[in-house]
Amino acid sequence: MEVANARDFQWKTLSPLPSRRVYSTLVEVGGQVFAIGGCDDNGVPMDCFEVYSPEADQWTSLPPMPTARAGVAVATLGKRIMVIGGVGANQVPLKIVEMYNVDEGKWKKRNSLREAAMGISVTAKDYRVYAAGGMGADLRPHNYLQHYDMLKDIWVSLAAMPTARYAATSFLRGTKIYVLGGRQSKYAINAFEVFDTETRSWTKFPNIPNKRAFSSFVPTEDKLFSLGGLRQGRLYRQPKFMRTVDVFDFEQGNQPTVLESAEAFHPEKNKWESLPPMPTPRCACSSIVLRGCLLLAVGGVSQGLSSAVEALCLSDS
Repeated sequence: MEVANARDFQWKTLSPLPSRRVYSTLVEVGGQVFAIGGCDDNGVPMDCFEVYSPEADQWTSLPPMPTARAGVAVATLGKRIMVIGGVGANQVPLKIVEMYNVDEGKWKKRNSLREAAMGISVTAKDYRVYAAGGMGADLRPHNYLQHYDMLKDIWVSLAAMPTARYAATSFLRGTKIYVLGGRQSKYAINAFEVFDTETRSWTKFPNIPNKRAFSSFVPTEDKLFSLGGLRQGRLYRQPKFMRTVDVFDFEQGNQPTVLESAEAFHPEKNKWESLPPMPTPRCACSSIVLRGCLLLAVGGVSQGLSSAVEALCLSDS
């Protein structure tokens, strides 16, 4: 499959969210995008729950979450959306777990987490959800790993992560769950650890070369890219936005290349190319990949909270 050139991309302005917010979570089910919770202008968690239909370019309000919250962890199990933890009223972490059945259009409470937490990293495999880390009400990062069995509605504790953290990135590749980065207190960590779901054991991988917060991790078939982020200073070191991109080779098990970033990396040309700028500048927006488009403009902050929704697509999409 030929990789598109930078000039083949363009931004489209889509229907805005029904209300402005930040820290909402997006998930795709059956070609539709669901927006879950978030915070309003006053920082109050919301119970809103909407679905976006790409064909109609329209948002539709669905039954609200039983518990208002923001920054939730989300996993999909077939036509079910599982909402885990997050931050509730008074900025307090939650242990509540709720599940929405897309076909039935109803919410149902599920068995709660062992402890309240926000910033949990989740992956799903064979109708089991794996929840790693998080931060509790005492602001301490967790090293917990639990898996949820949907058929039995129970959480089971597994071997603890070697490195306690919250807001890490996790993804599934084969029978292994890769957990990268995250934070302890306010500071980023560069731990890279892998859990084998068959042997139920952890393996430490080489640390991410650059310690930074808010970086993005993009896995491909044989490589893992770590892009940008914020280097947080200690003592006299000032915070600094990073433009480096580190590449991890799954087969070699190392970081063979450090690249300079721009906007988009073309793997066949082996170079970076600039893409059109996002129409609405903002930060902390939610993003999701849908049918070859990056639906990157869902909420966020730009001179206050934003309701803008924009998609980066190929020109003929």
